[in-house]
Amino acid sequence: MSEYINRKDVPAIAVQDLHKYFGKNEVLKGIDFHVNQGEVVCVVGPSGSGKSTLLRCVNRLEEPTSGTIVVEGVDITDREIDLDRVRTKIGIVFQQFNLFPHLNVLKNLTLAQQRAKKRSKTEAADIARKNLAKVGLAGREESFPNQLSGGQQQRVAIARALSMDPDMMLFDEPTSALDPELVGDVLDVMRTLANEGMTMMVVTHEMGFAREVGDRLVFMDGGVVVEQGKPKEILAAPQHERTQGFLSKVL
Repeated sequence: MSEYINRKDVPAIAVQDLHKYFGKNEVLKGIDFHVNQGEVVCVVGPSGSGKSTLLRCVNRLEEPTSGTIVVEGVDITDREIDLDRVRTKIGIVFQQFNLFPHLNVLKNLTLAQQRAKKRSKTEAADIARKNLAKVGLAGREESFPNQLSGGQQQRVAIARALSMDPDMMLFDEPTSALDPELVGDVLDVMRTLANEGMTMMVVTHEMGFAREVGDRLVFMDGGVVVEQGKPKEILAAPQHERTQGFLSKVL
């Protein structure tokens, strides 16, 4: 199996002719898509356009029907691939926080480190505390998820992903389940990651974040990439009729 490259001369993610069927329903219809190293790509579009399915295919949480997905030079659609190893490279944060409710914050952050990274309890805890501080939650190690707001839980989920030292982060509508007043804190953490050079693929409806932080905006509809380019340019003057119709409703 090829070794991971993690150099600037290969894309972080390269998707070619990706198709995904659920039964007879074709959700992704030949997607060609890439994310460069250190790039923040925001994927937008109406519900049912295939955005989340694309993101989940990149982490192989969904099995592509056909096509290839290459992560840092390695074809992760190869049946011989070590998926657990792939997933340590790709942090993912979901709409619902997916924390273990019966574990405190510290244990939520150390469990995967100890199992997948084989870190000692002490090392895992040190890394967890560093990342909790990074997301503004220092001192909350002993709290349980139900003692935290939705925004705090989502920041814990981000800290958990970061504790695995990923090369890139995938975000699947990370603010859509949050009350409006809690959205800003989560976006601030994502903004900090972007400023530090983290490669990010963000499925989002937060157009202000896409405009300010995104390097590229990708508009999907009907299982295809309709239009992509610099966020400010697309948001100001979308070229495609479908993009125009969507943005007229959300801006």
